[in-house]
Amino acid sequence: MRPPAEPRRPPPLLLVLVSNFVLSFGKETLQTTAVTPQFQKNMDYVDFIYLNILEKKVLNNSEVSVQYLCSKPCIVSLEAVASSEFRTGVPVYRRRWKDEKNLYVTRTRQVHLKFPSIMVYRDDYIIRNSIIVHSVILYAWISHRSASNYGEEQNEDYQAAVAKNYTFLEAVPPFERPYKDHKVCLQWGADYLWMLQANRIPQCPHETDGVQVLEFIYASSGEKTGIVKKFEQFENRELETVRQHQIDYPMFTISIWLYLLHHCEKDLCGILYFIDSKEMYGTPAVFLNEEGYVHIQMHLMRGDDLAVKTSFSLPLKQWFRLDLSFKGGQIEVSSVGKNLKRHHHQSFTFREDFYYDDTAGYFVLGGSGYVNGIEAFFGPVRYYRLNVLETEQISNPLHDKDTVEQIELYYERCMDIQDIVHDYRYIVRQGEKTHRSCYYENYYLELIHKYGEKSKCDAFMWGKELREKYHTLFKLLQKMDFSSPDDGSDTVVEVGRRIFEKVVKGLSSANGLSNLGSSVPLLVDSSCCGYHKASYFLAVIFETGLGVPVDRIKGLLYSLVGAQGNERLSVMNLGYKHYQGINNYPLDLELSYAYYSNIAIKTSLDQHNIKGEQAFVETIRLMDDELLKAQTKENGDVFMWLKHEATRGNAAAQQRLAQMLFWGQQGVAKNPEAAIEWYAKGAIETEDPVLIYDYAIVLFKGQGVKKNIKLALELMKKAAAKGLPQAVNGLGWYYHNFKRDYKKAAKHWLIAEELGNPDASYNLGVLYLDGIYPGVPGRNQTVAARYFYKAAQGGHIEGTLRCSLYYITGNMEDFPRDPEKAVIWAKHIAEKNGYLGHVIRKALNAYLELSWHEALLHYILAAETGIEVSQSNLAHICEERPDLARKYLATDCVWRYYNFSVSQVNAPSFAYLKMGDFYYYGYQNQSRDLELSMRMYAQAALEGDSQGFFNLALVMEEGNSIPSYILDHLEIDQALHSSNTSLLQELYYRCWNNSNQESISPCSLALLYFYMRVLWNNVLHSTLIYFMGTFLLSILVAFAVQSFQSLSGNDSEDSTRAVQQDEPTLSNDLSQQESNPQSPLGTS
Repeated sequence: MRPPAEPRRPPPLLLVLVSNFVLSFGKETLQTTAVTPQFQKNMDYVDFIYLNILEKKVLNNSEVSVQYLCSKPCIVSLEAVASSEFRTGVPVYRRRWKDEKNLYVTRTRQVHLKFPSIMVYRDDYIIRNSIIVHSVILYAWISHRSASNYGEEQNEDYQAAVAKNYTFLEAVPPFERPYKDHKVCLQWGADYLWMLQANRIPQCPHETDGVQVLEFIYASSGEKTGIVKKFEQFENRELETVRQHQIDYPMFTISIWLYLLHHCEKDLCGILYFIDSKEMYGTPAVFLNEEGYVHIQMHLMRGDDLAVKTSFSLPLKQWFRLDLSFKGGQIEVSSVGKNLKRHHHQSFTFREDFYYDDTAGYFVLGGSGYVNGIEAFFGPVRYYRLNVLETEQISNPLHDKDTVEQIELYYERCMDIQDIVHDYRYIVRQGEKTHRSCYYENYYLELIHKYGEKSKCDAFMWGKELREKYHTLFKLLQKMDFSSPDDGSDTVVEVGRRIFEKVVKGLSSANGLSNLGSSVPLLVDSSCCGYHKASYFLAVIFETGLGVPVDRIKGLLYSLVGAQGNERLSVMNLGYKHYQGINNYPLDLELSYAYYSNIAIKTSLDQHNIKGEQAFVETIRLMDDELLKAQTKENGDVFMWLKHEATRGNAAAQQRLAQMLFWGQQGVAKNPEAAIEWYAKGAIETEDPVLIYDYAIVLFKGQGVKKNIKLALELMKKAAAKGLPQAVNGLGWYYHNFKRDYKKAAKHWLIAEELGNPDASYNLGVLYLDGIYPGVPGRNQTVAARYFYKAAQGGHIEGTLRCSLYYITGNMEDFPRDPEKAVIWAKHIAEKNGYLGHVIRKALNAYLELSWHEALLHYILAAETGIEVSQSNLAHICEERPDLARKYLATDCVWRYYNFSVSQVNAPSFAYLKMGDFYYYGYQNQSRDLELSMRMYAQAALEGDSQGFFNLALVMEEGNSIPSYILDHLEIDQALHSSNTSLLQELYYRCWNNSNQESISPCSLALLYFYMRVLWNNVLHSTLIYFMGTFLLSILVAFAVQSFQSLSGNDSEDSTRAVQQDEPTLSNDLSQQESNPQSPLGTS
């Protein structure tokens, strides 16, 4: 009930243009000192000191020769300062000595350097963590100091030194250092363990700071959705150390390709920005303003924010690259063309450094819940996390040159078309105004204008070349009526809509698909006019080869154009293709989420809008005869029967009838006004709590009826008193929205939540998110997220949206980042969109009316958005009408869409069985794949389909074995069913168990036959059968011998009689055969 509250917005973007900048000299810390260690000779000054090292490496006992001269009593100091990956300027060696006697005499002293073991030795059993040394500087200086000053700090001595010098020592990598002889004896076990891992050099993960944030083109429609990217810490220890050091002194570069269509219509539109863990803007935040200038905001180390604005604006309708580099307090901004030549460049410098931790939050390309995105196409985006690069050093090429050029050509052509439409309408309207002034004086001319042929422009002001290029458009414009008064709609878009409706009407006719080739130019004109339903039609036509040859580039072009124009089906098409990684679209979950979340948000808003071509999305399969019979229309038997029962006062019939009319369900056209009449009738007459609640809701919101808060509240209380959970939630919604009484609202929502109402769970989450829950100070996002998750589990749309956002950002502790889960949840909501439901309903109605061309067209449109039920239904139509599929589709319809279907998380079992059969027998050009076939059968079995188990058993009967991972997937214990007989028994038993056990099924017969075979085999292979066989054979032999002896004794007496008896028998047999020549075996 309660729409989601606005999330806490980041701080307002700073609109200050910093103009007077002072050059920053870099990072100033207490640990670094600016020094100039250069020895400058002075002829009047005789003191000097030199260092001489034979091997300038960091080694123990390295010998250094120090040559010096003192003019006064002096102190000679020697100090080594090291910098590692963790610390800088750390003294690791010190040595001092006095020289008071040898004045004006050159002295040489040999010094042996000693360093900490972790700097000069490898890791071993005792030295566990040797450090990586970046640099070592050996300083030497002379001070004219007395003995009393001997203990002063070395920094002061060096600065006041009368002579000084230094040299660099080369650090030795850890795995090139020797092992240290510790002079200890390890225990045998410890020594053995160490020997096992000695001399092993660990390999650092191959990792670079350059990240390709986006590779494929992204169509940004200017909505509050975009691509969310999150970066983790580096696995490579060195890179991670550098990253942490640069948190307060950022050094990074971002390169973004853009094709900008419009400047920002509002204050600021998002290009790329960082949202921290507290949901606040961080560094960097790059936006576009209304004038096309780039607005850049940074978060400073001291906690506040600072923003600047470029002095150059970004170009429209041409590809360019925006490069931004950040170094400490300095920003470089450049605009580069397709030829990689710099167009604009500007620098900004600040005294303060920025705070930057790219792992403590997430990046957004485009829009988000806080700001709208730009209206543009994003090309490749490259991010260098640790380096500042010049324009020439950046490697971020514009890859897909064909699509890039097609986008440019499309918008060039569309500019011409839009100009023609606008000018044509203006000329016609001006001519009408001229004629209309005469109509008021001539009644006859007024009647001609009112009822005669409408005005058109025959005298073209356009050149011949342009008329020939757009001849179909001019011919169509001449047939259009421009005499209707302005209704505030965009004229060019309205012309596009008329062109599109004319084309669709032709395509939906009996043989409409045969006209597809000639319809493509008109659809292109409609798309150029900004009516992007035509763009999606073109995308599907070229991707599937519907009536035209397949053209992947044009299919991608019109998909991107339609998505950028906010056409819902185009957006879903791109979301689906990137989710599955099919049709040459790369698998990119973040990009898929950007598209799906756009439509998911619209789905929530569309459900509150009763206008528009929307219908309830229903799962109706063409193979389900019962569901097909239940489909009806306003004059159908089901609807008329419901109407009859509703008129008689049947509450259930009134409720169902109102739902069908309000949402456009079960084949009934959407009619909110008629639905409200039934809601009102049922609420007043039947006292049904559901009808009372539904009527109260439409009165509260004024949907199709005038608002009546007083009556709505009475009805809501009445329904709540009857114990209806959603009515109790509705009372809480009333106290929250109309009375701002959060205590009463929370009270009612807690009661409703206990009754299992998901709306109440969501509303309680909003109270915690907004920080207005009674008795709880401040916001509590953690508790709010738990309530949202509970609401999502109950099917709540807004709750599901919130959870999908948590999964994509990973900013909530209870929701670890999971882009795939985020996509699945957003996809689930997007597929409930009413405009998509309208297309599916048109396809189903056309199928029921046997309008095959229209059904095929609309099912393809729905199937390409990733709707599983439309994919399996389309495959069914192609099986039912293969002639139609072969004639109009360049792709194999049955294979393509059953394959798409089984890739979905909610695929039906019959689709798995179909694909299993295709793999088993080999479908047309597809080769036979027995293993894939068994995987499909197993998946059908897991869906509870007995046929899946039956097919697996038949595959085994043919002598094939089922792979072990498939048996594990079916949860069949291979230890218990090691033999084929045992496994077959298990499969046939599960087949019978998942079938209808009350009637004789193929599974029950198969199981019975299996048991009979097992019994017969057991009998044949038993010892008893051999004993019985031998006994019976002995009896038969004895009987045969006895019979032979009795017959041979009477042979001479009966021989004559036998001959006499045989002759009539033979003659009788012959006569019987002749009497029935068609039954020669009749006597046998």
